Amino acid sequence: MQKDICWEIQDNYQKQTYRNRNYICTDNGKHLLSIPIQHIGSSQGHQKHKDIKLENSYKWQRQHWRTLQTAYRSSPFFEFYEDEISVLYLKKYTYLLDFNLKTIEVICDCLQLKMPTDKTIKYEPKLHEMNDGRFLASAKNEILFHQKEYAQVFDNRNGFVENTSVLDLLFNEGTNAPTYLQHHNLSFLDA
Repeated sequence: MQKDICWEIQDNYQKQTYRNRNYICTDNGKHLLSIPIQHIGSSQGHQKHKDIKLENSYKWQRQHWRTLQTAYRSSPFFEFYEDEISVLYLKKYTYLLDFNLKTIEVICDCLQLKMPTDKTIKYEPKLHEMNDGRFLASAKNEILFHQKEYAQVFDNRNGFVENTSVLDLLFNEGTNAPTYLQHHNLSFLDA
């Protein structure tokens, strides 16, 4: 919302990143949605992020969509965005990167943003002409980022649950989501 983006697609895939997981807020609090991927043996070495295949033998899309429906059906804007978001869970994707980029495209459309399309051509360990936000993909590192509170479906049970998927913001704040995102302090990015 506030920065120009270039998608890193040439790096090696790392476990425990937000590339295949996110959190939503349910009646029981913060809930992990994890996308299963096909693992290659360690004898084959590292695999590039762009080459990671989804494990579609498990019906994860159906489970994720049902979980989202259960968690957000009563939110103020679920029905408003339901048709746009549901397409992510109807089509089978082979590669994690393709699913991720389609997800971002759909979210950008819901937020009425232009989808950033720049992608890396080769992996650069050090970036010189842009800020390096690749650390944001790691789920291991806790980033000190405090959100302004907004009304959530289950805040009467759980209080405000921080650092959930943008879907939580979208379903709860709707057309106010872009303004909410625009007014956040991103000083933790060193930008």
